[in-house]
Parts: sequence; C-alpha cells; structure tokens
Amino acid sequence: MGISIRQWRLSDAKDLAAALSNQKVLNNLRDGLPYPYTDQDAQDYIRAVLSADPDQTFAYAVCVDDKVVGCIGAFRQENIHRRTAELGYYLSEAYWGQGIMTQAVGMLCARLFSETDLLRIYAEPFASNMGSRRVLEKAGFQLEGILRSNACKNGQVLDMAMYGLTRECGDEIL
Repeated sequence: MGISIRQWRLSDAKDLAAALSNQKVLNNLRDGLPYPYTDQDAQDYIRAVLSADPDQTFAYAVCVDDKVVGCIGAFRQENIHRRTAELGYYLSEAYWGQGIMTQAVGMLCARLFSETDLLRIYAEPFASNMGSRRVLEKAGFQLEGILRSNACKNGQVLDMAMYGLTRECGDEIL
C-alpha cells in the first residue's frame, strides 16, 4: 500500500465528496461542513486551498496508491504564534485503523519542519476521539492537557485534548 500526501487536483473532488458524506467522519470534525458533502463543495474546497497563501496553508490530499482517502492540513497561526501551525485531518471511514493517517501526519510534520520556519505544530482532537489521539501519539506528539468544556458539537459540550510537536522533538523522531 503506497501512502502519500500530495497537492490537491480538481479531479479529486469525487473522492473528497465521498469521504466527507459520512456522518461518522463529520462527527469528529469542526462544524461548518455541509451534509451531504457534494462534488461542488469539494471543487470549491480544492480551488480554495490551491489559491491559498502557500506559506500560511499547507493542505494536502492523503492518498493510498494515488486514490484520495482523506485530507491533512496545517494552518499557520498569527501574531506571536506565527511560527506555530494547527494540524487537522480526516480519513475516509473505510481506511480507519490501518496506520495511514499516522504515516501522513509524520510526512507532513517532517515536510513542515524541514521546509518552513515553523517551531510547533499542535492538534486539538475531541478528547473522546481515541483513534485520532492514537494517531498523534504514534506520530510523536505529546499530550499537553485536556481542554475542559472546550467545544459544542451535536448538542453536546465536549472536552478536547491538546497535543503538540516541536521542532526539537520533531527532529529527533522524524
């Protein structure tokens, strides 16, 4: 199985729409994504990331044998946090539990630490999302704390887990 991250292509819209038209996937993401997620929604997203500032938005398709199975991105923060990026990702349900996202997270973090001035990458999965938390831990992220009552999703108040990876740590493990 050839796992890679690559720049988005408009031809990826159908696979992107299929992955995001799944309530189990959406339940672990932030609000704002339409359901069902259409090919047009996917095309709009792909156009947006392709036109984004390449020093601010680092968004890639996650592929298995060049078929899009998910998305990964890091987004540079502002002001005093300008050398920090927030990491986000999702994977099509059919590919959960196969180590794909752990590899994709490692690939992206290695790329960001070698090609940018970023010092820190962080992620905030829902505390109950043990799959996502395991991905981060296997990729070398450290749990920094639990953010209590930090989100409202699907009518519930949820805790989030704060994970971080710094350049010093990243250089040792990647």
